[in-house]
Amino acid sequence: MKPVLVINPNSSEKTTEEMAAITRRHLPSVRGWTNADAPAMITEPSALAAAADQVCRAVLPEARAVIVAAFGDPGAQRLAARLPCPVIGIGAAAARAAAKDGTPFAVATTTAQLGPPIDALMQAHGAAGTYLGSFMTPGAPEALLADPAALDAALLQACLNARDAGAERIIIGGGPLAEAAIRLEPQVDVPLVQPLVAASKEVATLLDPA
Repeated sequence: MKPVLVINPNSSEKTTEEMAAITRRHLPSVRGWTNADAPAMITEPSALAAAADQVCRAVLPEARAVIVAAFGDPGAQRLAARLPCPVIGIGAAAARAAAKDGTPFAVATTTAQLGPPIDALMQAHGAAGTYLGSFMTPGAPEALLADPAALDAALLQACLNARDAGAERIIIGGGPLAEAAIRLEPQVDVPLVQPLVAASKEVATLLDPA
């Protein structure tokens, strides 16, 4: 059986391993792929655009489905046009999951410079609901990622701010934040949407519609 390929558009092998492990909880036969030419964390628009080009130029293993596991979905649309299998970006999947039933939703994330592309992605794929915007953590995202306790505290506050603004679902926005999203879920009194899980569930439905 061909695997489901989890593409990590940044260069962190650790993040790739974590995301592949989470995906395996929802899908059999999962393989990770890391974009070695990117920074360890994509934090600004030019790096997001470069990652899209790098992913689309890459020679990828054969797969029965592909998950693009960075929140800005770099290269996902172009890969979908090129590959013969389903391609799902975690950002678009999260927006669809958060917006269902017309729900007001928001994003909590660490990458303030990516606010405009995140907002555009949410508005494009979350039109079924009401998008209330992105709620950003303060400080350098790389420093937060290196300190799980500080990361969780900052994301929790961003979630509380989103909830107070009226969000009834909150997306934890970022492939490298997948483990933090799982840790935070019991601490927030509105449902959290984990983008990687949302994408995994979409892929499972596409591969086995029954």
